[in-house]
Amino acid sequence: MARSAGTVPRVALTAPTWRRPVLVLLLVATLLSFATLTPLVPVAHAAGPLISQGKPVTASSVENAGTPAASAVDGDTGTRWSSASADPQWIQVDLGGTYAIDQVVLRWEAAYARSYQVQVASSPTGPWTDVHATTTGDGGVDTLAVTGSGRYVRVLGTQRATGYGYSLWELQVFGTGTTTPTCSTGTNAALGKAASASSTENAGTPASAAVDASTTTRWASAFSDPQWIQVDLGSTQSICRVVLSWEAAYGRAYQIQTSGSASGPWTTIYSTTTGDGGIDTLAVEGSGRYVRMNGTARGTGFGYSLFDFQVLTTTTGGTTCAAQPTVPDFGPNVRIFEDSTPDATIQASLNQVFEAQKDTQAHQFHDRRDALLFKPGSYDIYANIGFNTSIQGLAQNPDGVTINGAVTVDAFNASDAGNATQNFWRSAENMTINTNGGRNRWGVSQAAPFRRMNVLGGLDLFPASYGWSSGGYISDTRVTGSVESASQQQWFTMNSNLGSWSGSNWNMVFSGVNGAPATNFSTSPSGVHHTNVGSTPASRDVPYIYVAGNEYRLFLPSLRTNATGASWAVGSPTPGSSVSFSQVFVARPSDSAATINARIAGGCHVVFTPGIYDLDAPIVVNRADTVLLGMGYATLVPQGGVTAIAVGDVDGVRVKGMFIDAGTTNSTALMTVGTTAGIGTNRAANPVTVQDVFFRIGGRVAGKATNSLVVNSSNTIVDHTWMWRGDHGNAGTIGWTINTADTGLVVNGNNVLATGLFVEHYQKYEVIWNGQGGRVIFFQNEKPYDPPNQAAWMNGSRQGYASIKVADSVTSFRAQGLGSYVFFQNNPSVNLFHTFEAPVNPNVRFENMAVVSLGGVGSMSHVINGTGPGVNSTTMNAYMPSYP
Repeated sequence: MARSAGTVPRVALTAPTWRRPVLVLLLVATLLSFATLTPLVPVAHAAGPLISQGKPVTASSVENAGTPAASAVDGDTGTRWSSASADPQWIQVDLGGTYAIDQVVLRWEAAYARSYQVQVASSPTGPWTDVHATTTGDGGVDTLAVTGSGRYVRVLGTQRATGYGYSLWELQVFGTGTTTPTCSTGTNAALGKAASASSTENAGTPASAAVDASTTTRWASAFSDPQWIQVDLGSTQSICRVVLSWEAAYGRAYQIQTSGSASGPWTTIYSTTTGDGGIDTLAVEGSGRYVRMNGTARGTGFGYSLFDFQVLTTTTGGTTCAAQPTVPDFGPNVRIFEDSTPDATIQASLNQVFEAQKDTQAHQFHDRRDALLFKPGSYDIYANIGFNTSIQGLAQNPDGVTINGAVTVDAFNASDAGNATQNFWRSAENMTINTNGGRNRWGVSQAAPFRRMNVLGGLDLFPASYGWSSGGYISDTRVTGSVESASQQQWFTMNSNLGSWSGSNWNMVFSGVNGAPATNFSTSPSGVHHTNVGSTPASRDVPYIYVAGNEYRLFLPSLRTNATGASWAVGSPTPGSSVSFSQVFVARPSDSAATINARIAGGCHVVFTPGIYDLDAPIVVNRADTVLLGMGYATLVPQGGVTAIAVGDVDGVRVKGMFIDAGTTNSTALMTVGTTAGIGTNRAANPVTVQDVFFRIGGRVAGKATNSLVVNSSNTIVDHTWMWRGDHGNAGTIGWTINTADTGLVVNGNNVLATGLFVEHYQKYEVIWNGQGGRVIFFQNEKPYDPPNQAAWMNGSRQGYASIKVADSVTSFRAQGLGSYVFFQNNPSVNLFHTFEAPVNPNVRFENMAVVSLGGVGSMSHVINGTGPGVNSTTMNAYMPSYP
């Protein structure tokens, strides 16, 4: 969004209570003095690597919400698990695979076990095998040499040593993966790899389309027998499963074959003469670098055609990231401030960055990226935030870093004409702003999240000039005073605490917000337009970097259901787990995709430092619970038509803060989550999260991408994304036939949730929703500005394409708080028939829809399914409370 529409008038934690204060203070003092003399992990013998940290953990009970089981495996000796005050009690960790275990370290709090056993099992319910037992436990740190193997490790306490429960600062398990292979349903070794074929039907059905994880692209051959397609895995691998997702033109007789050479000889590992199409999931056994589907008899008169060709390989248990620096070098584009530095010195540095990122005309589409990090402390500064810049506190809680002054975004430039409608791509996170009794200004538009912030005072979401702002996002934030939206067109606030809210233009949407106004959605353009959906059904706050002691750590907030309010309170941190930076690879723009992928496959999380990453292959994530975290709008640019990020069929992956900028060769998809084979897997307990991930096609370069994000994994949470086909940019990068892009979001998975969904200017359906049980909370959309004429923008016989297309097969879907605008500047005579399209079903619901003709330039006939009011040059705003 870039257009302005004139101006509008102004619209009018406490610390936890400890049960044993004296005892705990003495114990903490003792542990702190001990920690200065002893490493975190006492070494009794040459143990294998640490394999339990950050893994899923459960317990028989917890004393209270502040002592969860996860605290025993977070690597933080300042957090703990504690049980109820009864015998027996247990805590167990799921290593994610079978390991040979050689050491267990138990770091007891004052409430320790007199009698306990350490046990292993291959199932979470046993049977259990003891690898250590004692009846004379004396607390402190137990470093236990053990011998055994299993996926699950349990500490079973049978006799307490005190009147309290059992309490552990840390439970650490060490060992190595076994050599027993398992077939990994998450490791699609063919994804994004080089593919070739005997023939193609036409240029639109290349071999590469069968290994791109998209269900809307396909390889198709010539109409003759035999035909083949093969993929180069890049190295010899053990193959255990092949999945073929056939289009209607399937193979009646075919073989799956492997070879060490692209030209053979070939070994057949599967053969059939009775293929019937659909999806063939084939259990196989073999090895090779090249895998081929060799079709010898077609099932139809057409050729062979595959939507997806997956090759799954065996794994041998978990892999631990090779130790990384705990005080990393983040590179030249990251500035780290300490409160011991004079404020004037810090202010000069901030001003230097701002001047280099301020100008809407010169800096919006350049390559500079900046991250401004503040260590715990108090700072008297005024931070203006420009393009491609993030500012963030490095404390575990927002109250650990205080800015006495402001963190400001305004209409900074004369070219802005008082409007903030191009204040994109900047962020603020994890700090307190002490306004000294005043108000902070965050006058932004898209891709500018305000997360985990603590504002002592008021917050204004509009420029000082009261010019237009076109939409923004707040989450996990506390504001003690009022929030005023004034000229903001739409806004989404989630899981926050506000003193109050004032302002309403086209649609202000709230989910899980204390202090938000109730739903009041008028059909009058001059009325109030507030949408309050109540609690947020599922959410997980973003992973973030913080400093603890002398090391950097990565914090992973816990999943929340039916959440209301911020996940943290002053003095009380967000529940979750912590990972040492020893398990985090810090990537630089000079690192290749192969280098980054090797680190991910080796068990590392990845932090992308600010800069431009030109990718010749996808960043592939096939390990559960992996984190990809971008700093300072780290930008991935796929080259040669590859996908930028491909997440496999695995649980718990978190992707945050990435900026994906399409390359000049068309990509079928810029990012994929899961594959079609994994759609049926329920991942509600540990979903994939995609947060503050922004997509751009055109503007910097003449980018091209058929789809931006394709979500196949069920229960995925897409939390705040802006998918933008550019309407302005550098010379030669914008135009109807230049920066081409069909669709922003394609959802194939079931029960997918999108919160804060911004999708703009795509040339066909902007969102296609094929999965069951989907939900959208907040949607902002502009139709493409640049159809040259109506004939160029027809969906069959219908004028234009809907913004959200819910597939005819969908029987359950819900969208709340939506806005869609038209501005056909290239040809105002262009019309859109309707902006939402869905099956007529009482369980497919749309609530609180706003439609706008910006300045009356272009028209829309209806809101949804040929019903509801339209907008045009005389009626520029219209509203529809519900459908059906």
